[in-house]
Parts: sequence; C-alpha cells; structure tokens
Amino acid sequence: MEKRDAASVAATSRFLESCEQPSAEFKSGPVVMVIFGGAGDLAQRKLLPALHSLHKDEKFLEELAVLGVGHTDLSDEAYRLFAASALEKFSAENYAAGESQEFLSHLYYLYGSLDDDTLYQRVCERLEALAQPAGLQDSNIIFYLAIPPQLYPVVVEKLKKHGLCLAVSKAKLIVEKPFGKDRNSATELNRLILEAFDERQIYRIDHYLAKETVQNILFFRFGNSIFEPLWNTRYIDHVQITVAESIGIEHRGSFYEQVGVVRDIVQNHLMQLLALVAMEPPVGFEADLVRDEKVKVFRSVRRMANDLIETQAVRGQYAPGKIDAQDVRGYREEDRVYPSSNAPTFFAGKFFIDNWRWAGVPFYLRTGKRLPRRLSEIYVEFQKLPLRLFGKTCEVMEPNSLILSIQPEEEIRLRLTVKYPGMGNEPSPANMEFNYQQSFRVKQHPAYERVLIDCIRGDLTLFSRQDEVDLTWSILDPLIERWETHPPPDFPNYPAGSWGPDEAFRFMEKEGRRWRFADERSPGKENPDL
Repeated sequence: MEKRDAASVAATSRFLESCEQPSAEFKSGPVVMVIFGGAGDLAQRKLLPALHSLHKDEKFLEELAVLGVGHTDLSDEAYRLFAASALEKFSAENYAAGESQEFLSHLYYLYGSLDDDTLYQRVCERLEALAQPAGLQDSNIIFYLAIPPQLYPVVVEKLKKHGLCLAVSKAKLIVEKPFGKDRNSATELNRLILEAFDERQIYRIDHYLAKETVQNILFFRFGNSIFEPLWNTRYIDHVQITVAESIGIEHRGSFYEQVGVVRDIVQNHLMQLLALVAMEPPVGFEADLVRDEKVKVFRSVRRMANDLIETQAVRGQYAPGKIDAQDVRGYREEDRVYPSSNAPTFFAGKFFIDNWRWAGVPFYLRTGKRLPRRLSEIYVEFQKLPLRLFGKTCEVMEPNSLILSIQPEEEIRLRLTVKYPGMGNEPSPANMEFNYQQSFRVKQHPAYERVLIDCIRGDLTLFSRQDEVDLTWSILDPLIERWETHPPPDFPNYPAGSWGPDEAFRFMEKEGRRWRFADERSPGKENPDL
C-alpha cells in the first residue's frame, strides 16, 4: 500500500482544509424573544442594551420582537418608556432618543403571575401575532429566564403545558447561572427542563465564555505550534486563574446570602476557564466536539478529600475598607445581609488534573468581591531554568510566563528574559504584548451580545452541556458542604481593597510560589509589572 505523508493526510481533513476568511455577516431571519423577568435588573442592565445594539447593526437582526413578561404592571407603552430609561442609564454610548425609537417600537409587555395559566395563554396569543407573517414554525423563538433560579421549574412546566417548547420547532431556552445550588438540584432541574426541551434547544449561559480573549484561548493554544509542545507538566510549573472584582454585592444581598462566591463564580466561570486551559485538542471546532473535551477535564479534576479542604482552599468575607480612596462598607453591613452572615465573598483554591498532560501541575483559582481592581486573567508560569548561566548565580531569575488578560484589557503577554543594555551580562525580563483593540481596531461585541448572536444562530459552543454542569458540581459539592457545616471563626477576614485573607497567600508561599500581585497584599501599594 502506498505510504501517505503528513502533508497529504492533512490536506484531506475536512477540519484542516484551507478556506477564505468567513464573513461576519449573518442574517437571523425573524426573531421573537420572550424575556421572563422583562422588567428586572438583568433585562435593564444587559439584555435590553444588548438587543438594542444588535438591532442597530443590520448585519445580525432583520426582524425583531421582544416580549417582556413579569409581575410589574406595565402596558406596552410603559414598557417602552422603561426600556428607554434603561438604555439611557446602562448604554448611554449607544442611546439616542430619536434613533432608538425604531428599536423601542419592537418591545411589548405582558403583566401577570408566572404561575398563572392565563398568562401563558396570553403569551401564546401574543406570540402568534408577533411571529406574523413568518409564523411560529419559521420564526426564531427564544425564551429567556431572567428570573430567580427558584422560578425556573414553574416557567418551564407552564411552557410545556401550553405547547411552547417542542411544538415550536425553533424554540430555544436560555437559562442563567447558577444552574442549581448543588449536583442534586442541578440534576433535578435538568430533568424538568429535558421533559420540555431537547438538549439542542437548551442554552445554559455563562457570559464569561463569550469574551473575546476567553474564546481566543483555544485559537492561541491550537493555532500556534510553538506553544502546544510546551503545554504540559514537563514545562509548566503552575497555572493561576483570577477573577477579581472591585465592586461589592451591590443590590444582590438576598441572592448572595443564598449563593455565595463558590456557586456564583467558581462553579461556572472559573471551572470553564480551567477547562479551556487544560483541555485536549478537539477534532473540530463544533459545539459538542469542544464540550466533549471539557467534560474529560472535569472528570480528571481531583476531588478534594474532606481533611484536605482546609489546607487546599481558603474562604473569605470582606470587611469595611477603601476602594479608590473611597470608604466602603463591609459585607455584613450591606443591604439584605444578615449581621452575622457566613456567606463567603472570596475563594482561593488549589486543584489538580490527574491526567497524562497535567499530572502534578497545580491550578490555583482565585476570585473575590471588593478586591483592589476589576481583573480577570490566566497566568501560566513555566518551569525555572535548571542552570543559571548569566548574571549573579545567587540572584533569582524570573521564570518565563504567559498572561492571558480577559478584562479590563483584552491582551496576551509573554514574559521573556533578555540581556540588559550595557557592558555586563545582566538578564532582565521583557514583555511581548498583543492587544486586541490596538491590533485589530474592529468593533468587539460585548459578552451578552455575543451569546445572543450565538443563540440566534443555534451555535451551542459557548454554552454548557448537562454533563458539564453535573461534573463541576461534583467537584465543588464536598467543599460547599464542609464550609456550610463548619462556620468560619474569623469572618470578616480581609479588608475591602486588599487581595484577600493572608491565609490565601500563605498556602502558596509554603510551596515556594506566589500569587500575582502578592506585593499588594496591603491596600494602597503600587502594582509591580509582573
């Protein structure tokens, strides 16, 4: 048999064929979005501004109708005034009273109780009218659950009862995180939803995955042959993933009392970022092929034994402090928070992935409220050199590192060692930087715009599958259970404006490693350019 070389094999792969750069233009056809919680906080801050922006961009939306549904008593006209106020407040750069009237004219509203059958009968009637002339079967019908998670089963069961799920061929359901509060509740919620919708119709949203830099993790890893051979336990010392927020819980006191930081951020955002960094190359960039590889990572994450939780994970709650030189109150002083609350607002933990690629490499995950700045990044530190050839042998040479910055700057930085100018042989760190905005100078759609576009297109790549949700809960359930049955003795244990409890620094320092920004442990210090 004739031997085939690698080049000829590659040429026949349907995933490796050379092709023209695809056009970003996409025509959606008729779209009808029903927002349960249409007058709520999420609709005001995110959904209405995102739909408004997409409607202005004619490449994406041709025909649009938005039906808000909720317990606030509003007429169609009152809802349009409500939406105009939301756009002016939360999307001022895109809002112009005269130009935005066209978008507002596509908004409608139904008032009623979400457990009332007559409300859903009215939803059916309104959908029939809004979907004309294309009709329900040919329209892109999207049900968005912008409501508290405990109301999800109520709405889903009513949609099923009134034939608004499988009966409408293009119907889709968008579900916000957190998806359940533990594995058992997530499994039960999945069971209820899957009785009404097929898995292909369910979009479990994590808007972090729609950020440009997050998506680029896969392109960076699998599109550059110089990095993939180094992406393993032989060359990488450890990985840090940080999602830091300078804001407190704001208006979400009652929500955070029930959820806490592990359910709010770790189970979804941080676990998804970990999977994208650690996953194996998929055989193609199709939704289930990518999600299959993430599932393999979650199955390989070592579960924390009960006796190791206290040494491998740190919890915290912020006390009063200063952010940007302004006094801010502590968590227990926030509205709708118990004065003796034990809800965590900070998490730091160490995880291992027990597979061939990552054996022995620690993944450090960190997130918190009221930290010094808003920052999301992935930091990959490579192994130190085995021998010091340049400079003074007693000095510590900084290892090579890679920083994938997600926010506020979307950029990639690679730290190398070069010779410092002069007569001596002194090594010095230097950064190679790539910034999205500076390099491409094209409009980047904010995360909620991107997830709405993908839902309209029917692309499930950036949305979690049922088995992903189950596995991430199984990783974190032991930790949540232990923390909820063993109250912390020292809350609040970090001042607002700091990088978290001292214990979070100590558990890395004991292993000879340091968090990024470790020199800013106390508020007010300047950040060294690490």
